[in-house]
Amino acid sequence: MAGEEKIVIGLVGETGSGKDTVANHLKKRHRVNLFRFSYPLKQALGLFFDHPAKDDQAWLFDQFQKRFGEDILHRGLRRRIERADDKIICINGVRMPQDEALVRSYPNSVVIYVTAERELRWQRSFSRGEKSDDKQTLEAFTAFEEGTETERAVPEIGARADYKIENTEGLDQLLAKVDDVMEQVIAKS
Repeated sequence: MAGEEKIVIGLVGETGSGKDTVANHLKKRHRVNLFRFSYPLKQALGLFFDHPAKDDQAWLFDQFQKRFGEDILHRGLRRRIERADDKIICINGVRMPQDEALVRSYPNSVVIYVTAERELRWQRSFSRGEKSDDKQTLEAFTAFEEGTETERAVPEIGARADYKIENTEGLDQLLAKVDDVMEQVIAKS
């Protein structure tokens, strides 16, 4: 890496797009330290539920903002990034314009958009069954994406991303695309 500044990667994508797969590959292959905006929310809900639903996370996020200010998760994440010794950090789960602004506040930052068609993403979510609301109909999946604040901004942020990865093929193709993007990101830094 040419510079000494941290590379901060913002990973954005709709539910079922493959963000977690990309993030895990970045961690294993490229030694990237992973952070999530939603981690404190999942951790809190995990005290009470084995598989917290996304709408529960959205509700808790709303409550945190009302109580501690709109930037509560950003303040905490910025502290974690600044204390980290890692050269490359990935924030998985950029979902709001403020999330994008945090990523872009770092001079050596990049936003990567992972996406696929809605029906394919729904099929992936339905099949994995990780969250309590994964086994929903396509209509409910669509209503959630279109009706939830934390989901509506994703395509807009994706349109401004530095890199777009279409996850419509197999795993090997996805990971090859990620490696290509990382080569470019590292070469620019």
